[in-house]
Amino acid sequence: MNFVLEPVNPKKVNLLDLDRKGLAAFFVGLGEKPFRATQLLKWIYQEDVQDFDLMSNLSKSLRAYLTENCVIETPEIVVEQIASDATRKWVMQTHCGNRVETVFIPEEGRGTLCVSSQIGCALACTFCSTAQQGFNRNLSTAEIIGQVFVAQKRLGTTAKITNVVMMGMGEPLLNFDNVVAAMNLMMDDFTYGLSKRRVTISTSGVVPAMYRLTEVCDVSLAVSLHAVRDELRDELVPINKKYPLKELMEACRDNAKIAPRRTVTFEYVMLAGVNDSMDDARGLLKLLKTVPAKINLIPFNPFPGSSYRCSSKDTMNQFKALLNDAGIVTTIRKTRGEDIDAACGQLVGQVQDKSRRHLKLTNAGSNHVA
Repeated sequence: MNFVLEPVNPKKVNLLDLDRKGLAAFFVGLGEKPFRATQLLKWIYQEDVQDFDLMSNLSKSLRAYLTENCVIETPEIVVEQIASDATRKWVMQTHCGNRVETVFIPEEGRGTLCVSSQIGCALACTFCSTAQQGFNRNLSTAEIIGQVFVAQKRLGTTAKITNVVMMGMGEPLLNFDNVVAAMNLMMDDFTYGLSKRRVTISTSGVVPAMYRLTEVCDVSLAVSLHAVRDELRDELVPINKKYPLKELMEACRDNAKIAPRRTVTFEYVMLAGVNDSMDDARGLLKLLKTVPAKINLIPFNPFPGSSYRCSSKDTMNQFKALLNDAGIVTTIRKTRGEDIDAACGQLVGQVQDKSRRHLKLTNAGSNHVA
């Protein structure tokens, strides 16, 4: 399906790029009062009004200015797929012609939206299909919060987004400012009003940005761990070469100090014969001994060209039991949306690769562990 959006007028400000603080500064710069930010947020996110002329509590002159100089632009759904388990995947097209994927996972009493932060990913984790697509650019704040906006509008009254996980395409902490602004909007009382416990950011371990996040934005943290030895993690999650496990654990301990009883979630993909031995489980206990933690074991989702295999159910259950018996809450994540390639690690979108990753892989040969 070849669908190309008309580009946004570069001279116009996309107001979805601004959180409440940014909007207040924008209006003050126009000689308006800061409370205009709250009014605008309510019109856009709560009243679903994008026509400035209909925003009746704004002055006529301000409405005219906004119409002339501002836009409210979101990504647009070009493909929708619904899995047998009711998981929905939307392919959303951005104005540069690339596409990203957003997934909604319905469960009893909750609805989780998995949101992308970049077009592609530059981290090259070898077990992740997204990482094999290369990298194009960071998404803007408007393109991130726009996924939530478009998804909730598409769902209508049939379902409600109660949780957001920044676990889609990309490494969120490498798009720090735009992601934080988008998460601020998700938690704002005049937009979606999500609790900080219901907004989760996942990282592969960008340690300096983890410290910065702890200082400026109190959301739940998930860390893509996947190995307990630097040698193996260097191969599975190459950013570990820059920020090894010792530094990563220190940053996790720092984050856990934000509040009493706070825990860090560790994501651990289960790869047969690679990281799923009982020695690995005991190593995980030792690694997390001083970090308040809970663990999600993730069944590996295969993709074309990968030589990894998923651990057996028995292995995963034994691994889980050892961790639980030692006092760390551990769950095996239920695979959702697998029949529409919406499961963890399967999101690929459509990426015009600027990192030349495909050429690097071709020249270097496969990095996959047998």
